[in-house]
Amino acid sequence: MTLNISGLTPGIEAASSLDAELARLDLAGRLKLVASLGGRAVFTTSLGIEDQVITAAIGTHCPQIEVATLETGMLFKETVDLIGETEARYGIEIQRFHPEVADVETYIAQYGKFGFYESVEARHACCGVRKVKPLARALEGASFWITGLRRGQSGNRATTPFAEFDAERGLIKINPLADWDIDQIRAHVKADAIPYNPLHDKGYPSIGCEPCTRAIRPGEPERAGRWWWENDEKRECGLHVPEAAAPSLNSSSL
Repeated sequence: MTLNISGLTPGIEAASSLDAELARLDLAGRLKLVASLGGRAVFTTSLGIEDQVITAAIGTHCPQIEVATLETGMLFKETVDLIGETEARYGIEIQRFHPEVADVETYIAQYGKFGFYESVEARHACCGVRKVKPLARALEGASFWITGLRRGQSGNRATTPFAEFDAERGLIKINPLADWDIDQIRAHVKADAIPYNPLHDKGYPSIGCEPCTRAIRPGEPERAGRWWWENDEKRECGLHVPEAAAPSLNSSSL
């Protein structure tokens, strides 16, 4: 093993060394390596099918890795139900991080509850309140952030590494399924009877908040159903690929 794991400090060089080491391992090995490095490791799950694969591996091999989800207040019922089912199946706790009530109220007063349909600015602001700010609380004090990002999810994720330095958050981001394709994911879920969101069987390969997600049409890319009313092919929520700076709401808390 070429990686010196003693006293690993988040940074570009450390992330590069870790990326090379993770490339040589299988999923369980990748998670075990991260868990062995010391420091707090947090996996944030959207309860999507790839995230369920990681959760199953954590529950089986690395229960010391924390699992968290962003319960935005606008998730599909199927997604919320899957949280409890997954906890019971793997004997783990999935920490729920909710948006602040005051932030949501301020957003609604400024844009309206469904104002995100009216402009990209309003949509960025909604994602900021319901996802980006809760994520910051989930990752507070963490050294490693584990995600379900894959290269096949979209064009702007095509070069996703196994490990990268997140300078904004001051931690190393781990993408243990970066090289898995969707067929491999589905086969693994079937073989291990991993619980997954039934919406995946109804044409929803990527599932976010209910008002912002639709089923995709034949031939469309996996993430075509997210914020489908926008024209930007690189549309994201700001968690993984930075959007243009989110507008400030009329509140000192934001």
